[in-house]
Amino acid sequence: MSKKIRSALTSNHAITVLYHAIRCYSATYRLTVENEAAWMKRVEAGKAVVICVWHQQFFPAIRHFKNYSPYRPPLMISRSRDGEVIAGVAMRTGWDIVRGSSSRGGRDALIEMAAKLRERKIAAHIADGPRGPAGKIKAGVIRLAQHGNAAIVPMYATADRAWYFNSWDRFMIPKPFARVTLRFGEVFQVPETTTDPEFEALRRKLEGIMARGLISP
Repeated sequence: MSKKIRSALTSNHAITVLYHAIRCYSATYRLTVENEAAWMKRVEAGKAVVICVWHQQFFPAIRHFKNYSPYRPPLMISRSRDGEVIAGVAMRTGWDIVRGSSSRGGRDALIEMAAKLRERKIAAHIADGPRGPAGKIKAGVIRLAQHGNAAIVPMYATADRAWYFNSWDRFMIPKPFARVTLRFGEVFQVPETTTDPEFEALRRKLEGIMARGLISP
């Protein structure tokens, strides 16, 4: 792809058009949300949470995540060109975008994310993004929860009809008018400090919990 075409696709106008297209498309879903009240009570009581989702499943959540915009929750997006488009859409959904990833700018981004999480009480994290491997919980989500004094809330998306990309994670886009379910799991508590073995045990436990919601089409 030429530099000119790529610049056009990442322009403010193009991203705004894409955002509205996604909103209109997602409005066709017959959406059900499960177990949201349990963790929202924590937020209302002044306790922070990190919503943790697989990269495979974040697209179906875009429509519903607009509801959290009054909190201006932070979300970490990579500094890649693809990340620029995703960041633009998420920003228009009302999320506060922090640019960085495990391979580039991750440390500074994590510090910024944690500060905003402590203030706003909701953040989200793509557990195995931006490049996988699929189904592998990276350390960032647990470190974010520790530094942000937060618990982790797993989130899963399913659809009765969907397309799956030929990508590293089999990225999912529900088909028009699909029955889509967003299900929040049980709150996963994270101690503020851990030894290295304890940290790895936590990571593996969370990975095991969330692996049950990974889709293998």
